[in-house]
Amino acid sequence: QVQLVESGGGLVQAGGSLRLSCAASGSIFSINAMGWYRQAPGKQRELVAAITSGGSTNYADSVKGRFTISRDNAKNTVYLQMNSLKPEDTAVYYCNADVVTTHLRAYNYWGQGTQVTVSS
Repeated sequence: QVQLVESGGGLVQAGGSLRLSCAASGSIFSINAMGWYRQAPGKQRELVAAITSGGSTNYADSVKGRFTISRDNAKNTVYLQMNSLKPEDTAVYYCNADVVTTHLRAYNYWGQGTQVTVSS
């Protein structure tokens, strides 16, 4: 079994910053892509940012220049630094990872989500 545990969400004023973390643990052989998604009330879940094991990144247009994704492969952890936050960034943020388990099988996992609320 593999678990993804997120932390770092909260309430912040517009223009502020937050840093999300997501640590993967369990029967992990390797982790390929990791990413952050978000879902606002009444909207579909959308990709915010993703990063490969080699460090290549991609971002949603709405967060480019404001958010930075990074990872620590030794710690099986992915981060999302969010700056210049806007009220429209308010959502539940979910961590996602493509994991190869110690049984050498590939699965996609989700974290439980962490709430980010940006007040105007």
